[in-house]
Order: sequence, then C-alpha cells, then structure tokens
Amino acid sequence: MGPLLRTVELFYDVLSPYSWLGFEVLCRYQNIWNINLQLRPSLIGGIMKDSGNKPPGLLPRKGQYMANDIKLLRHHFQIPIQFPKDFFSVIIEKGSLSAMRFLTAVSLEHPEMLEKASRELWMRVWSRVKFSSEIPIQYHAAAEKAGMSAEQAQGLLEKISTPKVKNQLKETTEAACRYGAFGLPITVAHVDGQTHMIFGSDRMELLAFLLGKLKIQH
Repeated sequence: MGPLLRTVELFYDVLSPYSWLGFEVLCRYQNIWNINLQLRPSLIGGIMKDSGNKPPGLLPRKGQYMANDIKLLRHHFQIPIQFPKDFFSVIIEKGSLSAMRFLTAVSLEHPEMLEKASRELWMRVWSRVKFSSEIPIQYHAAAEKAGMSAEQAQGLLEKISTPKVKNQLKETTEAACRYGAFGLPITVAHVDGQTHMIFGSDRMELLAFLLGKLKIQH
C-alpha cells in the first residue's frame, strides 16, 4: 500500500500573478508530493470586499514592490510573467468576473482541461497577449489553445452567464472566505484530520513540511 494521498485545494484568480506562481509550483510537485490537487477558480474581488483588503496596485509602495518582485520571480520560477502595460485598466478597472466564470464553466464541463485553460488565461493577462476581459474571443482562443474544440469552446462561452456557473463561482469564493482568505492565492491542505490555510505563493516550503515532505534540521 502506497503513501496516503492528501488533498490540497488551490483557490486562485487569474488577475493574481502570485496565484500563477503558486499554481505552477503545485502542478509541478503534485506527483512528487503525492497530493490530490483540486483547482478552485475564485473571485479575488469578492474576497477583497469580504475581508476589507485592498489590491497592491492601489497602494503605491506595495505596487512598486510587486513590480520589482515579479521581475525576480520570473527568473526564479522560470515562468514568463511580466507586468501588463495597461495594468490599471486590465487589473483594477475591468476585473476578472467573466474570466473566472469562464474557468468555473471549464471546471464544471471539462475539469480535465482546467489546468491548461487556467494557464492560458494567465499567459494572456500576465505574459504574451494584450488582454481584455470584455472580449469573448479571448476565452474562445484560450480554450482552443488549451486543447478544446471550437464547439467545446463555444459551449463554454454560452454557459458563463447561467445560474449554475454564477452560483458555483459564488460558492467557491465564499468557501475561500470561510477558510480565512483575505487575498489570493490560498492553498488549503487537509492533513491528518486537520485543515491548514496558507496564503501566497512563497509558503510552499511550509506546505511541504505539513505534508511530511520536508524535514527541518535543528
């Protein structure tokens, strides 16, 4: 009998660059750490409002730190992440409601494609493509690049405004809030009957410790 498979949930939003970093680390290590990784598309705007938090971009010192931090993390994690030139318009003004509804629809209809579809949207927001959350063709193209057919992509676009998808995104976001989220990403590890909520992408060493994959030398 092999080692016990632990469940780890990742709550994320594609507007969050640190969510992308945490996502890639967990995707890389899920087999090494023997975890059941569950991806949870969530709405960062709803979590910010519920917790009373503010985006880093609205606080100049945080925003400057974040811009410098991302440059370093790009090289450290080998992820092609960079600040959007139209940062305020894309990240602050337009938000991610339609994008996260789209990924919620993917999770409901084609869960096996959620990892690739999520990565494609991060690439569009934080890397190679000028992104607009108002243009459905962005999601259609992302879905096809993730490996879906044109028919599957169109079907997802038709579902993003349905009550089922809206309610699922709302429920997932509320679940993140119940775990104590005040931003994203949060990683929730279920280990030995206990639940641990970890905020951010720079706490993966702590997650490895909780999973028994890292021994601290004293």
